[in-house]
Amino acid sequence: MTVPNRTSKSDPLLDEALDWVVRLKTDEPTRAEVDALHRWREQSPAHDAAFKKAVQLFRMASVAARELADEHQAPDAVVTVSPPPQRFTRRFVLGGAIAAAAAGTMIVRPPLGLWPSLEELSADYRTGKGEHRTVAVTPDVSLELNTQTSVALRSTPDETRIELISGEASVAAKLPPSKPLVMLAGNGRISASEADFNARCLDGVVSVTCLDGVVTVEQNSSTVQLRKAEQVTYSSAGLQQSVPVDAEQVTAWQAGLLIFRDRPLASVVDEVNRYRPGKIIITNAELKRRLVNGTFQLDKLENFVDQVEQLFGARITSLPAGVVLLS
Repeated sequence: MTVPNRTSKSDPLLDEALDWVVRLKTDEPTRAEVDALHRWREQSPAHDAAFKKAVQLFRMASVAARELADEHQAPDAVVTVSPPPQRFTRRFVLGGAIAAAAAGTMIVRPPLGLWPSLEELSADYRTGKGEHRTVAVTPDVSLELNTQTSVALRSTPDETRIELISGEASVAAKLPPSKPLVMLAGNGRISASEADFNARCLDGVVSVTCLDGVVTVEQNSSTVQLRKAEQVTYSSAGLQQSVPVDAEQVTAWQAGLLIFRDRPLASVVDEVNRYRPGKIIITNAELKRRLVNGTFQLDKLENFVDQVEQLFGARITSLPAGVVLLS
């Protein structure tokens, strides 16, 4: 399946950007390739803009493909994809996107989450592991981005709109009620005018904590209003009821801390992995269930594995690329 190339003039930067998209989508990119892409994007604002445009083109082609597949593909139909040409072109990238989507091909995240996905790389603002960043979106809206967080700006002339692609952000807004801030996260919508809140979007689960003011959270036809120290969670399973929380514990990352109260070690390790280079993997089911109570400093997480070894008698196996097995 191919898509006609209707562009009259070639855009060399866009062609190069589309090459990068195909590499990341159809191959299994290495860390070196991801770093090379980062260097390519940093050459100029035009390079960065071309990459973001290429990602948008790929997404649009994939959406079109899914619609075509739903409407026209017979139950027993077989879709074949021709081998890629030696040099990728805009025609091939868009055609390949449609063919892959129509065939039901899944685009998987990088192995073990050791580097960002394509969607995260295309964000307007992104932080790496262990990095914090403050962003002034407008004079009246500011964000503090936690580790491994990706945010895209979706604003219109009449609305300040942000998409939390993944990660965690603390938001401060001082806007009139007639034009509130809108944050898209997962399959829901968060809105606030004069309020502070913390939003977290990981693995399809979104949690929103009101720190001050009033925050409205919507998903499908359900709505929850949050006030100070209240939190709500939603996912594909729906919007849950709000619950009271310790807001200081939720935002401890802003003070450089991780605070855990009766958390299974498996959950603690998942959180530590967001900040620490490499990946910690627990291979012992009983060890995963051990409860943790403690406060850890983000700038000293290199000691975390040794602390687990001492506390629980865990066996440590270190592998390449910063992967550590706990058993």
